[in-house]
Amino acid sequence: MCVTSRLRAAAPILAGSIFASSVLAAGCGSAPAPEPPVNSQVLRGVAAAQLPANPRPYGAADTAFGLNLLGAWCSQDPDANIVLSPESLASGLGMAYLGAQGTTAQAMASVLHLPAGGPLVAGLHARSAALRSLSRPGVTVASSDQLWADPTLTKSTRPSYLNALASGYGAGMRPVPLVSDPASAAQQIDAAVAAATRGHIPQLVTANGIRGAGWVLTDALYLDADWAAPFQASQTQPQTFTTAAGQQVTAKFLNGGSFPVTSTGGWTAVSLPYRGGKLAMVALLPDSGSGGCPALPAGTLGTITATLVRGAVGRWAGVAMPKVSLKSSADLADLLKALGMGVAFTSNADFRGLSPAACCISTVIHAATLDVGEKGTVGSAATAVGIEPGLARVAPSPVITFDRPYLLLVTDISTGEPLFLARVANPAAG
Repeated sequence: MCVTSRLRAAAPILAGSIFASSVLAAGCGSAPAPEPPVNSQVLRGVAAAQLPANPRPYGAADTAFGLNLLGAWCSQDPDANIVLSPESLASGLGMAYLGAQGTTAQAMASVLHLPAGGPLVAGLHARSAALRSLSRPGVTVASSDQLWADPTLTKSTRPSYLNALASGYGAGMRPVPLVSDPASAAQQIDAAVAAATRGHIPQLVTANGIRGAGWVLTDALYLDADWAAPFQASQTQPQTFTTAAGQQVTAKFLNGGSFPVTSTGGWTAVSLPYRGGKLAMVALLPDSGSGGCPALPAGTLGTITATLVRGAVGRWAGVAMPKVSLKSSADLADLLKALGMGVAFTSNADFRGLSPAACCISTVIHAATLDVGEKGTVGSAATAVGIEPGLARVAPSPVITFDRPYLLLVTDISTGEPLFLARVANPAAG
């Protein structure tokens, strides 16, 4: 973490001197450098809607990223229920990536599994458009992306970055007092997230959580989807479930249906479609004896989903699956560092594509809920990525040494009236 930028006393420097000639650069005292372009894959000044792009590589990237993160989270807490949204996390971090440069961009792209080559913003635009197209009768999918910036930093936020953000994610910039009044800023951010998630995530950030941040990038996602074939409430029955810790508990199980099934790589998967046929839940059961956090490689999951989508499974079965109401909330910074994104959280981070005043990521807060019942599924997720401003560093000024006789003049600035005039010939004489 960029420790120096935690000093809120730096706010006046950032506000008043950010463009002064005495300021070397932002980014935690980085050396002077010409303004870099936004990430080289980012298209600027082009309407992304006019650019053909395939969103599928981004779906594959978000899936691989989500599996890696889930595996790391499960290893950290193998007995816990975990729910996360790879889409929301990839969007929040993806918005930060649009402003990343050099090794910071490389590390983020690697962890996020971003597709190599091709116009990035056009791909992100296609991804966002595909997500919006999922809504139909019986299915609501809504997402919202936003850049929140402290008023002292809005002018230093690069127009090229804002253009990429708007083109790729449909996100705009809103000023909130992150530096001077983080409690008020948190309240405004939380109100927007609560509205976007239909009240399912009433609080995402806190004043302490975003303290020191100059920018906060948020993504909010809401899902309300009915099953294509609802389960009958009369068939919901208590059954025994063995927990990750090996304990026997009783849960209410949904029972019924006839769904496509496939098995491969130590997993058995069932596809449960939602109304309209554009969405489905894939329930994946590991083979018995596979341990508390069995690895699910992205390639194996790709094979499973491709088989289920093609409908060439040759097997159909009913399901017995617990009704669940899941909720998770965590700062995922440490997990992301462990996955290889560590440089983005240090003073060596380079987010000058966002602003010459940007230092590093300070926090990645993620919250998600998922309710699975007889009628369908309701889910919500939100991600907040805080980016700290660097501590603007003033260049050393020339030193004038008064080491020989000199004069002093005390004057009225408005009139020029000299109130005192003196000559110092020997300061030791008194």
